[in-house]
Amino acid sequence: MSAYFTYLKEMIIAFFSNLGRWFVDRYAVPWAVVPAEFDYYNSLLANYSPDFGVAGWIFFALFALLFAALIGGLGYLIYYLIRRYVRFYKRTASIEQLQQQIEELNIELYQAVAEKDRILQLQIETLGGAAPVRTGEVVAATTGAAAAEEGEEGEGETKQADGTLRFPRLTLVDQKYENSHLVTQLPPDAADITLAGICERFRNFACSQMRLYYTPEAIRAFFASIGTSKIIILEGISGTGKTSLPYCLGRFLRFNAAICSVQPSWHDRSELLGYYNDFTHKFTETEFLRAVYEATYRDDMSIIVLDEMNLARIEYYFAEFLSIMEMPNVSEWNINLVAAPAPDDPKHLHEGKLLIPQNIIFVGTANNDDSTFTITDKVYDRSMSLFFDNKGVAFDAPFTEPLTIPYDYWKGLYDQAKIDHPLSESTLKKFQELDSFVIERFRLAFGNRIMKQLGDFVPCYVACGGTELEAVDYIFESKILKKFEVLNVAFLRTQLTELQDELTKLFGRNEFKRSKEKIKLLIKLNS
Repeated sequence: MSAYFTYLKEMIIAFFSNLGRWFVDRYAVPWAVVPAEFDYYNSLLANYSPDFGVAGWIFFALFALLFAALIGGLGYLIYYLIRRYVRFYKRTASIEQLQQQIEELNIELYQAVAEKDRILQLQIETLGGAAPVRTGEVVAATTGAAAAEEGEEGEGETKQADGTLRFPRLTLVDQKYENSHLVTQLPPDAADITLAGICERFRNFACSQMRLYYTPEAIRAFFASIGTSKIIILEGISGTGKTSLPYCLGRFLRFNAAICSVQPSWHDRSELLGYYNDFTHKFTETEFLRAVYEATYRDDMSIIVLDEMNLARIEYYFAEFLSIMEMPNVSEWNINLVAAPAPDDPKHLHEGKLLIPQNIIFVGTANNDDSTFTITDKVYDRSMSLFFDNKGVAFDAPFTEPLTIPYDYWKGLYDQAKIDHPLSESTLKKFQELDSFVIERFRLAFGNRIMKQLGDFVPCYVACGGTELEAVDYIFESKILKKFEVLNVAFLRTQLTELQDELTKLFGRNEFKRSKEKIKLLIKLNS
């Protein structure tokens, strides 16, 4: 036995001795000659340095600096490559961790959506035929046993095979109006209601009940814009009452406006309308879609506000609406929601499409600062824009009650205004001369769309209590001079001065005040 332990001892000593010698021969021996090499370098310097002279020592110093820089550069390169490798390794590890977290969050999201849908399903089963909220008089369509029978049939038809709903929020709207229809009754003095009277009444309501103060000109322009376009943009600095104006109008009409806040991440229609989720087999509905759908049940005016609409590019997420509302046939104003219909689809969804009702007005608010996107001509040309540059001045007004008006009555007032106050031939002729002047001097044309808006806006503005030339001035300033902001105005100061003179020549010294102030501002900002 002792012989074995002696063998084991000598074998271990020999193994580690050989291993140590291998490391020394491989890593230490190659460096053993380095000190001798440094001695050789020193001997070379000692032999030749006495004969260097001044120039030789200068070149020696330069070479030493360059050589040191080369060694330092190689060292930094090695350090940089090692650092990049370490960071890449850490990043790869972080990505794997994030992927794992995303998977865990997806599982939690699925569980949360399932729980929410379960609660929503319980609400739908217990709501029954809830009565709609407010405007005018609600008249029951079915009662008693017949209503209960219809409710049972509807419940059976709106459920999928797995008992879930594709459009739970829109189905709640269906059930809200299921056993009733809405009739908006006019007030007793309906025969005396005019657009000018509505403007004055709304201004007094905003002052007396909401403590909001707007000028008569701003109110006229707002109501005339409603008769001109389905899209109205309220621009200006923050705190001037842009969002409050449509909100106040909703309160005035006794049907609150739907406020939809635009997010900077919006880049397509799915952010606005929602999308069908293949994972949950449901349509992810938005507040905007719910508001549009509820308007199909109502006969009054519905206002949908896109708050801070230029936080994202409007022509991206709102492009479909901009195109659809250009169609002359309003029966073609359909938006596609799902590819194929299903038994549980909401009642006013036909073949997966929703028809945009005519009683909707889209109002967008826009701040003009560095955090927002520029509103393009494509959007401006299809809408009416109002600019708010100061806070309202407080005034006294009598306490004023809200007003209930069916949308058809609104439309009748605007249609009658276009008959009673058409744009005069003399003003149209002068405006065409102004068009020719702008084309010649600035290479900008009005276009047929703006001429149509002029023909609609002017009568409505006059019916709201304004004058014809004030309305034409408003269109020229908001539609034409707005395009000048993209021109190199610094080289067009002479032409702008000539434009001022042309406005005075065509319309008079005391007219077109808005446009003349805008021209002065353009010259001042680019002087």
